[in-house]
Amino acid sequence: MTLKKALDYFENIVSKTSNKSEIKIYKEFIRILTRLNEKELSASQIKALESELKKLNLDTTIAHNKRYHKKALIQFETYLKDSLSLTTKGYYTNRGIALGMTFGLLLGIIFLSRFERSMGIALGMSLGMFIGLLIGRNLDAKALLSGNIV
Repeated sequence: MTLKKALDYFENIVSKTSNKSEIKIYKEFIRILTRLNEKELSASQIKALESELKKLNLDTTIAHNKRYHKKALIQFETYLKDSLSLTTKGYYTNRGIALGMTFGLLLGIIFLSRFERSMGIALGMSLGMFIGLLIGRNLDAKALLSGNIV
């Protein structure tokens, strides 16, 4: 499946559905595919992208549901990150917040629980989320400067 066919496929699906969560997934696919069309990619990279789109099995006659397209989007984003070192907008910020919350929860339970357990957990998660946000934004800015954002 070519990039143009995939873009047409998702634009067609967006016009047919009224579910907001489905539209959000489809528009994200459209945004990524549009940015990939704008980027100057080599012929081998384009061929690899098209083979990955073919693996996602989007152009079959079977009607896929929202869950299938969400999994396909995650798989495609992972492929872009692993093979072409391209990330989507906010990739590192989302990862930083999630990791910050996790480590902040641990920090709150271990070190800040002397206040009160729930208050320590809340403070730890808030602090971890803030630190993760700062680190993620910094990494997103570096990726944007290097041109690795799709």
